[in-house]
Formats: sequence, C-alpha cells, structure tokens
Amino acid sequence: MIPVLRCLFINFSLLAGPLVLAEEPRYPYPLQAFEFQSQQQTLTMRYMDVAPAEGTATRGTALLLHGKNFCADYWVDSIELLRASGYRVVVPEQIGFCSSDLPRRYQYSFHQLASNTRALLEQLSVDETLVIGHSMGGMLATRYALKYPERVSRLVLVNPIGLEDWLKLGVPHTPVDTAYAAEQRKTFESIKQYQLKSYYDGDWNPAYERWARRLAALYEGPRGDDIAWSQALTFDMLQTQPVVHEFEALTVPTVLLIGQRDRTAPGRSRAPAAVAQQLGNYPVLGRQTAARIPDAQLIEFDGLGHLPQIEDFERYAAAIKPLL
Repeated sequence: MIPVLRCLFINFSLLAGPLVLAEEPRYPYPLQAFEFQSQQQTLTMRYMDVAPAEGTATRGTALLLHGKNFCADYWVDSIELLRASGYRVVVPEQIGFCSSDLPRRYQYSFHQLASNTRALLEQLSVDETLVIGHSMGGMLATRYALKYPERVSRLVLVNPIGLEDWLKLGVPHTPVDTAYAAEQRKTFESIKQYQLKSYYDGDWNPAYERWARRLAALYEGPRGDDIAWSQALTFDMLQTQPVVHEFEALTVPTVLLIGQRDRTAPGRSRAPAAVAQQLGNYPVLGRQTAARIPDAQLIEFDGLGHLPQIEDFERYAAAIKPLL
C-alpha cells in the first residue's frame, strides 16, 4: 500500500536556512517536493519533473537515477536530449542526498530507495518508465527493475557500480564510523584526486571541475555534517547490498553503456594491494555483466571513463538516441 503523501512545489530561491546550500549551482528546472511517511518519520524527497519539449510527439516518461557523488542537476544534458525526443523526465534526488532530507536515523537499502521512488511516481500518476541509472544509480535502477519489472519499459545502466561483490573479493568492510570520519575530511582537492584516479583514469579535463566542486560545496555548506553522515550510511549500503548476484533475474530489456577507462571500485583504498589492482576493470566487468543479463546489449566507449554523459556527450547521445 502506498503511504499517505503529498506533493509540493518549492521555489528554493525564496527559502532561507539549511536547505540553501553554499554556492550551489542552480538546477536547470525547478525542484519540487514530495512529502511522505517512511520508517516512522515524515520525509521530503526533492525532484525535477520536466515536460517534453513543445511540439514533440509524446513518448512516455524517463526516470533518471543519480550516482552517490552527484545530484540531479548533473543530468542536465540528458534531460534536454530526452525532452527533445518527446519524454517527460523525472529526476529525483534520493533521501540522504543533496537537497532531499538527510535523516540521521534511517535504514538505507536499495529496496527502500526503490520503494520511495515508486511512491513518487505513483503520486505523479506515472505507470511505466524508461529507467536510466548511473554509478550508484545503476545499482538502484537494477533493484527497481527487479522489484517492479512491469513498470520498466527499458533499463539503461551507465557505468554502474556494483558489477562485482567487493566484500566477497576481499575488500575489508568499512564500519560506518570509519566511513563517517573519512567523509568529514573530504575537500575539493581530495574529491578531485579520487575522481581523477577512479573516474577518469588519470586524465583530468577542466570541464570535470564543475561537478567535483559541486560535491565539495555540499560538504562545505550548512548541512555538511548531515551530508557526511548520510554518505557514510549509504556507503555501507553499497558494500553490503550487492545486486551483482541477481543480474540473471532481470526480465526487462537492458542496455549497458560502459566507458572503458573507468576504474571505480568503492573501498579499494582499504583492500590488500593484490586485491585492489584487480578491482574496477570495467572492460571486463561490462562484458561479464552483459553475458549474465538475458538478451542484454553492451555499448562500449573507448577512451571514456565513469561519466560518458559528461566526458563526451555527443558520443553518449548517439548511443542513447536509438534506444528512445
């Protein structure tokens, strides 16, 4: 049963207080607010709901699911591509991320986030969607498609993490308190160095700085400690709730878009050297995953890393358009 909920429109430019994040870039479309009951508390998930471009034939609704180190606004170019193709585009920021509520006490799971997302779509009277998930959003998109296969017309996974079971492979579990201490130490420079090594395989482009600074601003803003705590809690979710063992159960049309220079592997820094050097091999992981998902299509981007939709949008768009 869908819980009692209500949908609100919020103009963030009129708000003062903790929801106004320091130096936060403007969202490309107004954020709206979805208020609902979850785990004995009232929570608000914020999202963009963008209409198809005027004059286009309606194609349905697309759902965009963000990664762990990103907010809804980094989908800006994808939103415009989908709008121009006739899609209504819904882009939520999950509970625990960015402008949405950051509860200090919450049992995070991909099942819970999928249920929250489904409740939002029910409120918006959206039945079936094209689902596109990037990075951690790929793990959530997979869980959503497993949980609600009848609600997914197609599943598109853009450099998803979770293509390997890090703990099973020998990465030590990171306790929440340890993760929280690490999150508290994050700065723009440390974020940039992590992204340079993991996302872009050592090749930095000034265009990437915008999104690294975007993340750093969350830690530096008035809700910085809540951001750090939520990031620690959701990191535990990544470690302990792998979807990799369920790919064979997917029943929806699935496409993998894999930048070949991606080396992302959460927890690698704490793993033994022999384990760490084997992790995050996306050329191999993409092919292994495509072989496990029934009738999956694999599109590989040579020369691109963790964010093909930002690194080379024209190539990304050329791959996406035939799927729309």
